[in-house]
Amino acid sequence: MSESRTPETAAPTSAAAAGATRYPVTDKVREAMAVSLRGVEELLPEADWLQKLARSEATGQPLRIKLGLDPTAPDIHLGHTVVLNKMRQLQDLGHTVIFLIGDFTSMIGDPSGRNATRPPLTAEQIKHNADTYYKQASLVLDPARTEIRYNSEWSDPLGARGMIQLAAKYTMARMMERDDFAKRYAAQTPISVHEFLYPLMQGYDSVALKSDLELGGTDQKFNLLMGRHLQQEYGQEPQCILTMPLLEGLDGVEKMSKSKNNYVGLTEPATQMFAKILSISDVQMWKWFQLLSFKSLDQIAALRAETEAGRNPKEAKVLLAKEITARFHGAAAADEAEADFNKRAQGGIPDDIPELSLGGAPLGIGGLLKAAGLVSSGSEGLRMVEQGGVRIDGATVSDKGLKVAAGTFVLQVGKRKFARVTLS
Repeated sequence: MSESRTPETAAPTSAAAAGATRYPVTDKVREAMAVSLRGVEELLPEADWLQKLARSEATGQPLRIKLGLDPTAPDIHLGHTVVLNKMRQLQDLGHTVIFLIGDFTSMIGDPSGRNATRPPLTAEQIKHNADTYYKQASLVLDPARTEIRYNSEWSDPLGARGMIQLAAKYTMARMMERDDFAKRYAAQTPISVHEFLYPLMQGYDSVALKSDLELGGTDQKFNLLMGRHLQQEYGQEPQCILTMPLLEGLDGVEKMSKSKNNYVGLTEPATQMFAKILSISDVQMWKWFQLLSFKSLDQIAALRAETEAGRNPKEAKVLLAKEITARFHGAAAADEAEADFNKRAQGGIPDDIPELSLGGAPLGIGGLLKAAGLVSSGSEGLRMVEQGGVRIDGATVSDKGLKVAAGTFVLQVGKRKFARVTLS
């Protein structure tokens, strides 16, 4: 998105500029502000949010904090929990958390950061995905203190007349200042008219919910600021916006994404989640601590100081992996995942490996590995043999032409993939 021009950030803000009552900033308010700022990319405008916090403490009225997610896939990964963690922190301060499922906006398709038109989802796909979203988000949020809403509640009743009236509150010139739209226009890549409706509808969500704060990733800044603009257009006190950094995936480079296969899914088995987290780099680990851990900043700083003073960084990474795994699977499962990982690392065979029966003996090693589901193709299996990553009953396979005879044995690919196979 364009950082040079976005929907208005300075035109009359809440208590700071409108001459409203100014509330005292107590130590409790300062502590809440510190919680708000932990790990954030931007909080705009900070002065307004401080006054909102002060007003809430003085009046006892909780603030309304909104997070919208479009159910574009059936599962949530750790990258999504960066903003969910922030929501939980603010929830624990006593504020009202609104988990907004964008069932209406999903049918438009969010153009943010895209260089091509994004195909809209069908109503059936949206319902299927939304069914699992809140259940997974509840692993982070406190369900008893979470308000769940669907933006079709107010978007559907708008109708054609309401949509035209809403569209009149923003200009095409300002919309075209977005980086993604500007680049596509310059490259003569098609932009569908309905894509301009997405930021308008997301902004209108803030009007409908009368939100005080909206959270999102850095790629959502334009859409979040649209909410401020439209709230002012409708005579409301504008929300503040809080953007969180995008979490890099397991590769340490690209944003965590299922399409890039660098993600950790919340519903993955505990052993897989634990092992994936341990695979991140020592440098990347500290960002994950800040954005994903519930440890205090002082605890994280002390752990980092110990590591820099000579403590094995793997010990810190194990603490991170166990904390996150326990959050989604329980402490006992996290302990078992650690034991399983250590057993694999020492060359042992895990207890819970899949068992299957196959025919066709004798079978070439590449085809056998594919049939066992340990590789995606026979050629990949042969490459793993070349790299010394294939074992049968613990013995390394070096012959790509090996024909495996009938019998029962344990196949292993790499450090983590096992199968007990009966070949006949």
